[in-house]
Amino acid sequence: MAADTRFWHPFALMAQVRSNEFIITRGDGAYVWDSDGKRYFDATASLWCVLVGHGRDEIVDAAAAQMRELASYSAFGAFATTPAVTLAERVAGYADGIVEDPRVFFGLGGGDAIDTAAKLARRYFHAIGQPERMHLIGRTQGYHGTHGLGTSIGGIPVNQEGMGPLDPSTSHVAWDDLGALEAEFERVGPDRVAAVFAEPVIGAGGVHRVPASYLQGVQELCRRHGALFIADCVIAAFGRMGTMLGVDRFGLQPDMITFAKGITSGYLPLGGVVIGGNVAAPFWEGDGLWFRHGQTYSGHPTACAAAHANLDILESDGLLDRGIELEQEITTAFDTLTGARLVGDVRTGIGALAAVAFDKAALAEHPDIPMRVFAQAKARGVLTRALGDAVAISPALVATREDIEHAATAIGEAAAAVAADLGVG
Repeated sequence: MAADTRFWHPFALMAQVRSNEFIITRGDGAYVWDSDGKRYFDATASLWCVLVGHGRDEIVDAAAAQMRELASYSAFGAFATTPAVTLAERVAGYADGIVEDPRVFFGLGGGDAIDTAAKLARRYFHAIGQPERMHLIGRTQGYHGTHGLGTSIGGIPVNQEGMGPLDPSTSHVAWDDLGALEAEFERVGPDRVAAVFAEPVIGAGGVHRVPASYLQGVQELCRRHGALFIADCVIAAFGRMGTMLGVDRFGLQPDMITFAKGITSGYLPLGGVVIGGNVAAPFWEGDGLWFRHGQTYSGHPTACAAAHANLDILESDGLLDRGIELEQEITTAFDTLTGARLVGDVRTGIGALAAVAFDKAALAEHPDIPMRVFAQAKARGVLTRALGDAVAISPALVATREDIEHAATAIGEAAAAVAADLGVG
């Protein structure tokens, strides 16, 4: 048995992990290797995020060059660094025509971005004389990080279990039901709702595609009731949907867009919020108002330099177009699993990601089926992610058709092996 670790892993059952760590030692493109030298197709791009693939020297070199010049500096008050200023301009340029007169606030990741957007929504309404607008609406199966407000807004109950009182001015509606959202506006009081948070595609909640026109309907309800529409594009942005910001795939014009993951392809921690000029105005115009919020590493120059290099790759290598191609390749490969042993639902056609959900009756008897399938796929050289009732993939945009076909085959074989072991399906 391996020695116990001292590293407390996130989202882990440490009683099992403590002496059973799976150590990844290196990566190249869409593949990684473990400490025993075994090679795996990284079908999850780490955690949705390594979009340009592992081992890109361009990003490493950009970060190293920035560290030699100025590794770190605070951006509080009037302080700034060149990489942060130019990256804000670049991201704002991507948002032109999507978000009105965009501004960009940086943090360390998606959780920071969500709490920034939530606090700013409330602070904005307080600033314009509507302090009663404090309520934040999320959706069932939604995931918005694990910071305080993100935990409250998120709609995955196990992530809230045992965490004590959540923010009382939050609630959830069914992730695919506009009528439920309209009813919640009326229940809370339309003049009390500050914002609605929605992922363009449900990610950690199981990879679900929203019904046609649903997101436009959410946006319209927010406009009608005077609330802000906040699109959580932490997963969807920077190529995962085949577009730069994710919302542009759906023709949306939200008041704020949260982003992270793909902006550096996970090479360094960075996230942020694109904020519309209407929301920024009370803070930026006239005498302005303080927004007393931010992190020590907001606008971190080395992370911003890495982001520039990553975005250069996305653009020069045509990886946005590759995201659209991968969507079709994933759909073609994974739809062959429909009706396979133990498989209940195949979720494809929603960008460069997919999920294979399992038979409901079998899951009721054996709720650990997704973890069992994960383990069997791993044994076949494919790393997936167990999510609720399914295993999911979200490969790097440099993955090939052959990689995708290999993943589909491995997951199909893994599900059949688990079905045989359990005598189900």
